[in-house]
Amino acid sequence: MVSADRFNPVMPDHRYEQLVQSVVDYAIYMIDPSGHVVSWNAGAQRIKGYRADEVIGQHFSMFFTPQDCTEGRPERLLRQALEQGGAQDEGWRVRKDGTQFWALAVLHVIHDDQGQVVGVAKVIRDITDRREAALQLDAVRAQLFQAQKLEALGQLTGGLAHDFNNLLTIILSSAHLALSTKDPARAQRMLQHIIDAGQRGTELTQQLLSFARHRKLDVTRVAPANLIDATRGLLEHALPGSIELTVLVQPDLPLIEVDTGQLQMVLLNLLFNARDAIAGAGRIGLTVDVVELAGEVEGLRGGFVRFEVEDSGEGIAPAILPRIFEPFFTTKPFGKGTGLGLCQVYGFARQSGGAICVKSEPGQGTCMQLYLPIYQAPADSQLDG
Repeated sequence: MVSADRFNPVMPDHRYEQLVQSVVDYAIYMIDPSGHVVSWNAGAQRIKGYRADEVIGQHFSMFFTPQDCTEGRPERLLRQALEQGGAQDEGWRVRKDGTQFWALAVLHVIHDDQGQVVGVAKVIRDITDRREAALQLDAVRAQLFQAQKLEALGQLTGGLAHDFNNLLTIILSSAHLALSTKDPARAQRMLQHIIDAGQRGTELTQQLLSFARHRKLDVTRVAPANLIDATRGLLEHALPGSIELTVLVQPDLPLIEVDTGQLQMVLLNLLFNARDAIAGAGRIGLTVDVVELAGEVEGLRGGFVRFEVEDSGEGIAPAILPRIFEPFFTTKPFGKGTGLGLCQVYGFARQSGGAICVKSEPGQGTCMQLYLPIYQAPADSQLDG
C-alpha cells in the first residue's frame, strides 16, 4: 500500500509542460492580465501557424479579425474573463497566412498561491468543419421547409380544385338535364340546383377568406330537415347510378345555431368523400337524429343533433385513421383529393361547439358522425309576458 506521505497529487511543472505541449488538437496558451501572450503550445502553432517566438510578448488581439478589433471584441472578452473568472466565445480567428477559421475559445483566470491573478489560460478549438456541417444542415432544413410549403400549396390548390369540381359536376349535370327535359317544372328544379351550386361556390370562396382572416361564423338558427332537403337535391345529381343514397331524418328535429352555408359544404364534403370511397356499386346512408351525450364524444355533454354519413366503401387503414383530420393530408391521387375537406369539417365542428368522429375498418366501410349542439333559447325569452 502506498502511504499518504508518499502520495503527491501535484504534477511537477515539467510534467505539466510536457502534457500541454503534447496536445495538438487544441491551441493552449496563456496571456497576462493586459492580454499579452506568455506561453504557446504545439497545438497553437498547428492551428494558428505561428511559432512561439513569433507570438510571445504580442497582444492576443493579433488573432482576431480587423472588424472584431475595431469593435473592441478582444478587450471585452478579456475583461469579462477577469471580472467573472472565465468566459467563452465563438467567432472567426485569423491564422498567420491570413486565412480564417471558426474558433471555440474558452478562457479561465489563473491565480497564484496568494490568490492574485497572474494571467488567463486560453483554450481554442478549430470547429470550422462542425460549423459548416451545421450550416449545411440548416440549409437542408430550409430547403425541406420550402419543399413542404410548396407541397402544401400544391395540395391546397388540388383541394380547392376538387371542391370546385364537385360543384361544377352538379352545375353541368343539372344543366344537361335541364336542356334535355321537356317538363318545365323539372327544368325549373334543375336551374335552381345550378343557382344553389353557384351559391355554394361563392360560400366556399368566403370560407377561404374566413380561414385566412379568422372571421367569425355567420350563425343563424337552422331547421336540420330543411337543410338536408336542400343538400339532398344538390347531391343526387352528383352520384352515379351505381350508388344508392338513403336518407333518414328523425321527425321534429330541434333547431341548431350554425353557419348554414358552411354546414352544407361540410355535409357535401362528407358525402362526396363517401362517394369517392366506393368503387363500383355501393350505398351511402345519411341519418340525422338527436342524441344526449355525457362526455363520451370529445367530452361533450347535453343534447346534440347528429349527422351520420355511412358508406359501404373500402374503409380506412388503422395507420391512416388518426391522420385524416390533418391539414393537407390525403391518400387520394393528386387532383383527386382535397387534403382540406376533413380538416375544414373538423374546424367547423369545433368552432360550432360540436365534434366530428370517425369509425372505419378496411373492407367494412366508414361512418362519419358530426355532432352539433341543439339551440337553447335564452332563459328570459321563455318567460311569459
